[in-house]
Amino acid sequence: MPTKNDLFILHDSVLFKLINLIREAHKIVICAHRSPDGDALGASLGLAGYLRRLGKSTAIIMPNPFPDFLKWLPGSNNVSFFDDNIHLANSKIKQADLIFMLDFSSLDRIKEMGNAVCESKATKIIIDHHLDPDMTAADLVFSYPSACSTCELIFKIIYQMGGYEDMSSKDAVCLYTGMMTDTGGFTYNSTSPVIYSIISLLLNKSIDKDRIYRNVFNNYSENRLRFLGYILYEKLRFYESRRASIMTITREEMKRFHFIRGDGEGLVNMPLQVRGMRLSISLREDTEKDVIRVSLRSVDDFPCNEMAEQFFNGGGHLNASGGELPFPLEEAILTAEKAIEAFKHKL
Repeated sequence: MPTKNDLFILHDSVLFKLINLIREAHKIVICAHRSPDGDALGASLGLAGYLRRLGKSTAIIMPNPFPDFLKWLPGSNNVSFFDDNIHLANSKIKQADLIFMLDFSSLDRIKEMGNAVCESKATKIIIDHHLDPDMTAADLVFSYPSACSTCELIFKIIYQMGGYEDMSSKDAVCLYTGMMTDTGGFTYNSTSPVIYSIISLLLNKSIDKDRIYRNVFNNYSENRLRFLGYILYEKLRFYESRRASIMTITREEMKRFHFIRGDGEGLVNMPLQVRGMRLSISLREDTEKDVIRVSLRSVDDFPCNEMAEQFFNGGGHLNASGGELPFPLEEAILTAEKAIEAFKHKL
């Protein structure tokens, strides 16, 4: 049975240092990775709510917009985007004396915005749950790969700093959403009893978990549903002897179905619904650059992160990783097939 101590992840000396940094800060910036997902956005909004209750001037700056299906999250309309107004974003980052970097641990994950963050004289704090953080990218690095999400870490840190009692229902909604989306609705990377203790505490803040689920997973367009059907029927290859699958998505197909950011959310997980499948790979042409975006999902102990590192210039978690390939789709398919063959002993 989890105890209060299971929610305390910081040593006292580190906790006091963090509290003092927040107390002394006048202008705080929170940033998250490019193409922010539910965890990145939820963690940013949840932390911002806590800091603003302390009377701190807090700005959330993302490199680029988040998917439309997350626009309902409380406070999301106050997020600004580096790509939309580089001058304003640079100004806020330059004026900040404390910067939180959430759900990423390497400056290349925020692309051009990384230069501004790197050059800032602000104290920088990373809070993340991905493997192999860049320990030189910030003054403090809180990296816990065992956590299901960055939202889990933000909740624990707020709880340990005594901020739970005053946590608003809106902030609880954001943190729950991040935990839910980063675990596929608590279907993977979510076996720790502590996760459900946190959920219980969030439910005590009068959140409606069923409505949150509907807002995230049942809030798409007709075009998106038809797009999913087309990809699953026409563009999905099964490799039964290897218990793996590869799906491909082209720019033309995205244009045909009026694809918008977020329409591909969860698609790579669907082949794992087939009995016996252990690995799903998605290869998608990027809409802006001549690269192939790679997503990998797995079940049980298959190491997506190892495959991503070895074949796709990427990384991530055991059951969820990503990367990219700098060549055409047909070559990317061959690379994915080679990867499956190389890892056949683990499939």
